[in-house]
Amino acid sequence: MLELRPASPATAESHAILAEYFALRAEEFPGGSYTTVFPRPEAFEPPAGVFLLAGPEGAPVGCGGIRRLDDGDAGIRYEVKHLFLKPETRGQGWGRAILGELERRAREWDAAELVLDTHHTLEAAGGLYARSGFAQIDAYNDNRNATRWYSKML
Repeated sequence: MLELRPASPATAESHAILAEYFALRAEEFPGGSYTTVFPRPEAFEPPAGVFLLAGPEGAPVGCGGIRRLDDGDAGIRYEVKHLFLKPETRGQGWGRAILGELERRAREWDAAELVLDTHHTLEAAGGLYARSGFAQIDAYNDNRNATRWYSKML
């Protein structure tokens, strides 16, 4: 069973897994124009949000977070950010486990909607979001790394 535990994005452990994620994205990103932005820790402090590390302490294999955005038409809205698993750990359902836990926490904070952005080249991620009930929507932000935006009503 995958261990999921809250952590500040500012810890050394969180920073290391995020740096690995960003380096992989930059390496694979079309045109080499990936923009790296490390998350602001205060955006992931409950109930404004949460950042989760996946895996045992000292050896995370992935991460993901949610942060509160301005309310949308449906009400309270959170955004999924930095959902990542090391390539060698993929295909075990762990991405769905992280996403499910983030959704559970958003519901605890009375969220009406989860949104996220991604890039069309991340086909496995797009499949995960579709299987998890997310629907493609118009852009809700100006993220230069994104080409697709999704929403799920809770």
